[in-house]
Amino acid sequence: MKNNIGLDSKKSEELVDLLNDLLANYQVFYQNLRGFHWNVKGSKFFELHLKFEELYDDAIIKIDEIAERVLTLQGVPFHTYEDYLKNSSIKSDKRDKVDAEAVKTIVENFSVLISKERKILSKAADAEDEGTVSQMSDYITQTEKTVWMLNAYLS
Repeated sequence: MKNNIGLDSKKSEELVDLLNDLLANYQVFYQNLRGFHWNVKGSKFFELHLKFEELYDDAIIKIDEIAERVLTLQGVPFHTYEDYLKNSSIKSDKRDKVDAEAVKTIVENFSVLISKERKILSKAADAEDEGTVSQMSDYITQTEKTVWMLNAYLS
């Protein structure tokens, strides 16, 4: 059976589940970034304060795009903090982190996101869902570059 955009309904449901998992992880990641932005201290304050803002601005755009993809696939996006915290592999980070410690945590969080995006990419390709394939491919490419830059900062 096909859904209203011509994709296999069962495969679309599986993608919705994976996308909702990614959505939950991005929501917790976003809030962690906000906390790092608000609480950054140290000699790199000005550059990290701006970088963390850039990262959370990007994350909020992705959150909206992921939720809209869930809706496109005829699913219902997670939209409660309970769902985000219950389903996210990225945990809420309440500690005050400074400089490199926050950047290391961000790199770790990006690794979780990339892993989930790769899984979605593979499942979407199998479902012949070019929209989700394109979205995940773009996210992976951008995130890989960001991780490279953050690791260069840490070196």
